[in-house]
Amino acid sequence: MPQSPASHFTQRAKTFSVYLVMTGAAVASFLLIRARGERLQVAPASGVSVGPALRHVNPDTLFHVLLALVAVIIVARIIGVLLRRLGQPPVVGEILAGIMLGPSLLGRLAPAASQFLLPPDIMPLLSGVSHIGIILYMFLVGLRLDIGQLRGRAGISVAVSHASIVVPLVLGATLALWLYPRFSSSDVPFTGFALFIGVSMSVTAFPVLARILDDRRMTKTQLGAIALACAAVDDVTSWCLLAFLVAIARTTPGDILTTLGLTAGFILVMVFAIRPIARRLELARIRCGELTQGAFVIACVGLLIAAVVSERIGIHALFGAFLWGALIPSDSALARDLAAKIEDVVVVLLLPSFFAFTGMRTEIGLVGSEHLIACGLIITVASLGKFGGSAIAAIATGLNRRQAMALGILMNTRGLMELIVLNVGLDMGIVSPTLFTLLVIMAVTTTVATGPVLNRLR
Repeated sequence: MPQSPASHFTQRAKTFSVYLVMTGAAVASFLLIRARGERLQVAPASGVSVGPALRHVNPDTLFHVLLALVAVIIVARIIGVLLRRLGQPPVVGEILAGIMLGPSLLGRLAPAASQFLLPPDIMPLLSGVSHIGIILYMFLVGLRLDIGQLRGRAGISVAVSHASIVVPLVLGATLALWLYPRFSSSDVPFTGFALFIGVSMSVTAFPVLARILDDRRMTKTQLGAIALACAAVDDVTSWCLLAFLVAIARTTPGDILTTLGLTAGFILVMVFAIRPIARRLELARIRCGELTQGAFVIACVGLLIAAVVSERIGIHALFGAFLWGALIPSDSALARDLAAKIEDVVVVLLLPSFFAFTGMRTEIGLVGSEHLIACGLIITVASLGKFGGSAIAAIATGLNRRQAMALGILMNTRGLMELIVLNVGLDMGIVSPTLFTLLVIMAVTTTVATGPVLNRLR
């Protein structure tokens, strides 16, 4: 039975009030955490470079990069097929393939083979290829962002997605009080460290979640539609938070307002000045009946310019690529044609370089018995924060308990999106290699757990 206008207004007012209280409480909590964290004593900076050192390129670098890509693609496909039979998304196999071929497994079992397959000399080129792959991938994520999913579900979607960000963000920042003295140094400000831990706890992998729902034929169900809408809002909010974090980490306190002002201006220009170009490209696609090479060039140049500008502003190229993709309607023929041209090359050829790059930086050997408590805490806080925030908000907005729990489990999927965030943090020196490895373990664990836990619930 449809709601009366009065009850509909009351529900919206209640949702808005809860949202204001939740946001205010989150801000107040973080300020208290920050005040406490800034007084913590940490070890002095060691002066050791973060991550593997980048060395000069030798003539065999290209050979080793190509060989590494071949190895990662083959191993990822094999593991992906095996895991798919166990109900796991293929991305888990791709992540594990990169880690297995790095120092964590192959480097321990066969150091000579690891050194030949992934020598440190290939890091510069592998880094460049992986960054291009991730920028294109974020463009694809933006293309898939369907704002139309929010129609009729805006209240639930915004409340659940933001609760699934705010709760783990605050819990992550609280955990940072304990992690900071143990895994950081004085050259990393607590504010940036706490924000990064909070953001890393808050990410949901929209593409992986969509794949899980599709495999289980849940896309058209009420729960599936709500989960996709929540993940869409989560994606936008998470990347805005990451852009804000990068802006804080890259600038001095006096320059933060300038960077944020430039970011706001960049978004306004993209929405009001560049978006009409996307519409013209769509009209040209309809007139021609296909995506012409000229239109494809314009779309690619727009992508690169958006990435360059956002990188120059100081909020990372990923944000510009994502925003440019999001401005193109996901249900348009233009979006479908662009995705068809780019997706296979990115997913099959370029993303493996990112997994190989991440695998070289993930060293399970850095995690000893003394880190088990930290690893357990990180996984627990990430899972409880994401699951609890989503489920409680879902119940508050009208879903039954079973649906709310299923939604909380789905929103705890992290996958590739988490690895992107973690690599940004390691590149910027916010997290140490050891903490990076612990967070990668958390990303894999929460993604792998989604399917089995959801099966038990259903």
